[in-house]
Amino acid sequence: MSHGWTADLVLGGVVLAGASVQRLAGIGFALVAAPALVLLLGPAQGVLLSNAAAGAISVIGLAGGWRRVRLRAMVPLVAAAACTVPAGAWVADRLPQDVLLAGMGALVSAAVLLVAYGARLPVLRGTSGAFAAGAASGFMNSSAGVGGPAVSLYAVNADWPVREFVPNAQFYGVAVNALSLLVKGAPWLTGPAWLLATAGIAGGAVAGKALADRIPESRARRLVLLLALAGGLTTLTKGLWELTGA
Repeated sequence: MSHGWTADLVLGGVVLAGASVQRLAGIGFALVAAPALVLLLGPAQGVLLSNAAAGAISVIGLAGGWRRVRLRAMVPLVAAAACTVPAGAWVADRLPQDVLLAGMGALVSAAVLLVAYGARLPVLRGTSGAFAAGAASGFMNSSAGVGGPAVSLYAVNADWPVREFVPNAQFYGVAVNALSLLVKGAPWLTGPAWLLATAGIAGGAVAGKALADRIPESRARRLVLLLALAGGLTTLTKGLWELTGA
């Protein structure tokens, strides 16, 4: 739970940044914002807010591209995620905060590097690959708030063009974040924090759309990955610091 207007303003700024980059690049809210939200609110509430905000910005992004969603391809991804979301929530609920911080930072950092290098993994091809990606994504989304990288890797291995990836990623984001919130419940925030988070989502949607017309997609993607890696390493460092009792 955040304390005071300063923390709430920082929270709103983090949500604004995350929403902007997702609207700009099609992915990235959780990678950019989740580590900062976890540091601000603690692992449980930070991940919950990341789930809620990422789902909301995905709904906004999907509005203009829902006709390009491959529903048949989405079925195994969403079905597998539905099976592992409860497991991720169960694990996150039982781990100490320092372990969660270190684990989340490591997951984000590793996921960013895999996506950045476009890793080609035979296990992520075909229908079995969709089930594997969905299962990994569902677990990571409910435990650490970062379900997108596994789906991004699946799309890379399936050779999806960017034009098709973005609306499908938004559709999946709506589904997996709704599942996570259904299992874990809504985040607990003060009224001002909710107000600023909502304003951040709306402002980020507008800002990201404006930036998308001016910034090349490749540059936007690099920016998302750099911000995400910085957040992941910061969270990992804090978790390790607390684990060692420094």
